[in-house]
Amino acid sequence: MQTRPIPSSGEALPVIGCGTYVGFDVGPNGNKLKALADVIRTLRDAGGKVFDSSPMYGRAEAVLGDLLADAPDPGHTFIATKVWTRGRQAGITQMERSFALLKAKRIDLMQVHNLLDWETHLGTLRRWKQDGRIRYLGVTHYTASAYDELEAVMRKETLDFVQLNYSLDDRAAERKLLPLATDRGIAILVNVPFGGGGLLRRLGNRPLPDWAGEIGCTSWAQILLKFVLAQPAVTCVIPGTGNPAHMADNCRGGTGVLPDPALRKRIIADWEAGSI
Repeated sequence: MQTRPIPSSGEALPVIGCGTYVGFDVGPNGNKLKALADVIRTLRDAGGKVFDSSPMYGRAEAVLGDLLADAPDPGHTFIATKVWTRGRQAGITQMERSFALLKAKRIDLMQVHNLLDWETHLGTLRRWKQDGRIRYLGVTHYTASAYDELEAVMRKETLDFVQLNYSLDDRAAERKLLPLATDRGIAILVNVPFGGGGLLRRLGNRPLPDWAGEIGCTSWAQILLKFVLAQPAVTCVIPGTGNPAHMADNCRGGTGVLPDPALRKRIIADWEAGSI
């Protein structure tokens, strides 16, 4: 799997990770937990290591923590989670719970989810980063309606990461935020690269275009991930899944040739024309 540097440190990060929304929110079901253990193993075997969660994802943090404890390998784990509440002490309490659920002494990336009370929480995160409790800090949002506020925060604050939505059918981030991230030295995590799943469902039964082989793609998921990764500002893409086969397919999107600018334009034109 390809890697890209985190701008603030130079650390190499694999370009495909795994989001835990929905897929990891499971109860004590042996078959589902085995499948999730296989998801983790599949990502690691392919060279990936980024797992992104949140306290708003139900049982996902606890499930991820248990599974990683059963498969310990810190060198192949980059844990990202979030704080999503108002108030300094409420944020600290929530984040301490995340540490406990994830069974982690140190979390790689803590993010202010959906910019909720971001000024308060960034103050805590700066202290925790200085103390070594977290390695990186950032903010997130998942809708283009928040991009003006997100842009203002990116300009004002020193951030290691921003997580945002970007996909073939939702390219608003490329107008201002991706160039700004490059200028400010901020790593970009991309959520919903499949348009929240709707884009992939729409394309899934269509034959692959004739140019798919030029970039080594054998599925629409790989095409959509490579389209996102063709943006050099993107550091890592974190499609959510609880399916090991889907995880393996996603991982292949992080290997080989990416679309060049001419092919990106063609993909966009074909999408807008309805021919793909």
